[in-house]
Amino acid sequence: MGQPVRDYLLTLCVTTAVTYLLTGPVRKFAIAIGAMPAIRARDVHREPTPRLGGIAMFGGLCAGLITADHLFNLNSVFELSDEPRALLSGAALIWLIGVLDDKFELDALIKLGGQMIAAAVMVIQGLTILWLPIPGLGTVALTQWQGTLLTVALVVITINAVNFVDGLDGLAAGMVCIASAAFFLYTYRLWYGYGIEAAAPATLFAAILMGMCLGFLPHNMHPARIFMGDSGSMLIGLVLAAGAISVTGQVDPDAMKLFEGSERQATHAMLPVFIPLLLPLTIIAIPAADLILAIVRRTWNGQSPFAADRGHLHHRLLEIGHSHSRSVLIMYFWSALIAFGAVGYSVHSASLWIVLVIVGLSAVGLVLLLMPRFTPRAPHWAESFVPPRYRRRRREDAVGGAAEGEDAPHGQHGHTGSQMASPESERASVSVGVSGVNGATAVGPRSRFTDRDRADSPR
Repeated sequence: MGQPVRDYLLTLCVTTAVTYLLTGPVRKFAIAIGAMPAIRARDVHREPTPRLGGIAMFGGLCAGLITADHLFNLNSVFELSDEPRALLSGAALIWLIGVLDDKFELDALIKLGGQMIAAAVMVIQGLTILWLPIPGLGTVALTQWQGTLLTVALVVITINAVNFVDGLDGLAAGMVCIASAAFFLYTYRLWYGYGIEAAAPATLFAAILMGMCLGFLPHNMHPARIFMGDSGSMLIGLVLAAGAISVTGQVDPDAMKLFEGSERQATHAMLPVFIPLLLPLTIIAIPAADLILAIVRRTWNGQSPFAADRGHLHHRLLEIGHSHSRSVLIMYFWSALIAFGAVGYSVHSASLWIVLVIVGLSAVGLVLLLMPRFTPRAPHWAESFVPPRYRRRRREDAVGGAAEGEDAPHGQHGHTGSQMASPESERASVSVGVSGVNGATAVGPRSRFTDRDRADSPR
């Protein structure tokens, strides 16, 4: 088998193109059938936006699988394994449940049951965890029930982690794209670098998942023209989990032949190699942390773990003053740092510079978190090449105009008028803006909206 880089690239491009081209018609279809729910108190967008973006993403998934099936270097994945068909079956089921939820708002327990059934469908067709490499014990074989329960749990956790983080324009698609890119690098290294055929399906799933997210992102970046909805978030969560399950527990440590000695010694010595494989929580650490914190927070407050609120990580970023776009970029940064840091450490675990780079980038990320009100300004000679908000002259004109119109109503004040307000009125503005603002203005020292822009006000 030749090196399948070009085949993967072709599959990625086809998936991206199909998803991108389908998203426009899907948006018109969602508007036509009324899949535009009213704005809720926890939403950060100001105008009703169509959902059902998952329809286009599912079309991209099918196109990617069909393309790969007709490529010479990837056709063997379908001939030697039933995992692609298992993925398609589970994805179709979870996608159908998501479409119904986007239109009719299904109960949370019904969606949870559908997620478990979709995972069980994949298990029945062979996409399951067979064994786990445990340090100190070696490779531990799992019984059928143990493997099934672990697989279902992993699918449900990953789906809900991605679903929980889908709260800002472009956030879920971008974070999953980053995670799948890191996962692709690792699984491709296992397959082509070590000749382990068991890693081939996971590599294909990661490439297709990247294409699904890349094709949808141009329509979903702020200001979003369409949301992926549960039909999209649950779908990409399932594909991400399927990739991890496909390779976890099916790669024999002795197949790599990196260490001599017993299997227990090999597994213990190869612990860094298995970091991205044991659970997908290392490559979706941010969504997983958000999921755990949400469950603890809601349970502590006496609420159902499935009750929606505004306590997610991206909501917190907005509340401390970050703009919509900056909050998304910060979440991208941390996701990339964790995902690619884990992959880099698994490749060169003995290299001290990898740890130093991760520590240094973590410090940069903390600085970004603590500077929500900092807006960089371009020099005068570069003002014509940057957006207006980074131009000094426009900024000075805005300040002068706000000073002249200080007698205007509070809701019509700009950036400066908000800063001149008292702390009490500032807090009141934040509480109103949280539920009624649209992305880029978010929360903080930016323009406030009048009462008619509130989410719960009549239009």
